[in-house]
Amino acid sequence: MLPRRHFLSLCSLGLGRHALADLLSPRQPHFTAQAKSIIYLFMEGGPSQLDLFQHKPKLTELDGQPTPPSLLQGKKFAFMERMAAPKLYGSRSAFRRHGQSGHTISNRFPLLAERADDLAFVHSMRTNNVNHSPAMIMAHTGAMVSGRPSLGSWLLYGLGSEAKDLPAFVAMTSGPRGPRNGVDIWGSGFLPTHYQGVPFLNAKSPIFHLQNPPGITPARQRRAIDALEDLNRERLAATGDTEIETRIASYEMAFRMQSSAPELMDLSTESPETLALYGVTPGQPSFATNCLLARRLVEKGVRCIQVYHTDWDHHTNLEAGLDKMCPSVDRACAALLADLKRRGLLDQTLVVWGGEFGRTPMAEGGQKTAGRNHLIDGYSVWLAGGGIRSGASVGTTDDLGFASVADPVDVHDLHATLLHQFGFDHSKLTYRFQGRDFRLTDVAGKVVAPLVTRLQV
Repeated sequence: MLPRRHFLSLCSLGLGRHALADLLSPRQPHFTAQAKSIIYLFMEGGPSQLDLFQHKPKLTELDGQPTPPSLLQGKKFAFMERMAAPKLYGSRSAFRRHGQSGHTISNRFPLLAERADDLAFVHSMRTNNVNHSPAMIMAHTGAMVSGRPSLGSWLLYGLGSEAKDLPAFVAMTSGPRGPRNGVDIWGSGFLPTHYQGVPFLNAKSPIFHLQNPPGITPARQRRAIDALEDLNRERLAATGDTEIETRIASYEMAFRMQSSAPELMDLSTESPETLALYGVTPGQPSFATNCLLARRLVEKGVRCIQVYHTDWDHHTNLEAGLDKMCPSVDRACAALLADLKRRGLLDQTLVVWGGEFGRTPMAEGGQKTAGRNHLIDGYSVWLAGGGIRSGASVGTTDDLGFASVADPVDVHDLHATLLHQFGFDHSKLTYRFQGRDFRLTDVAGKVVAPLVTRLQV
């Protein structure tokens, strides 16, 4: 006869493994999906669309001139006290069109420009708040207050996971600090907690406390997890609390990751050519390293990878800030697209690049140390892969870049489009909480049809 503990844990019918498999097992969407994974390259702080992707000759012509008061009427900006009699600030970047698509990209992103025909742009993005924290939460959860599930959590709730030994939703950061709001932007909100994102450190051991203390063998660790499972199941039987099921599955996943996570972070299996393509120095944390890890995570079936780069808030010294940020971001983004494509992964991997908002056409500070304020009406994002129409361009802003004047796209529209590529009607992916049905797009949102190769209805 088998011991009870052997039956519960070590045999193929182990209940902890069944809990894990049941909670995150792959599920069917509403219609055929075009994307299996998403890599969201989030430039936290608000990159300047006017110096990267939107060429405004009229703004250059009027550089240094007072901003017409009529253009400021009714507009909301952060730090209003700094915006007294602001002057227009033309871009110092050089722009030209690239590829058959004719996308306009500045000389600050020369390598990304070579991938122009893989990209689709939205130049008329809109959001609802001029301050970083609520705009960050809005970009990730579709609401400006904490407590709602993030995009990645909605995807896991709808689709489950294909990753066996890694979390299905991973967040990685680079830059001088972590992104604003932290867990609120990769959390599961009111969805069960097994749908939340797991932050990865850019280190050999990517998750805190994953390694065993000295003297703790895998077999001993296995016995400890089995004992915890016994206790948790007794508590589950007594209370019916489904979060205990999540806890059981989390312990099981953590045990698996003790071997899979260090293996993921070991870049010695990558060729020197690939490391050079991204600009990766092994052992040195960077945005480039995170982009390479994102590709490795996609290969292992991870559903959602959010990669944050956190130094784009250029209120002053814009030119120096862009000089610092753009070269490494340009190389890593271009490398990621090229690497995914040559491995046959880009078609099923949706890549998105953007921030929580954009930047104004007028300057903050003097011309020598000028920066740009936050702009919520008319910034740019780009997308690639995952069934997105290569070369597409949606929306335009006025001649000075103050506001969208054609085909505005708000955050709910972007979210609806991303869910569409994973096979979901965004209005039907709902979760009942406190007496009402919630969804990522709240009561708004429409699929941006020109962005997608196949529109499902």
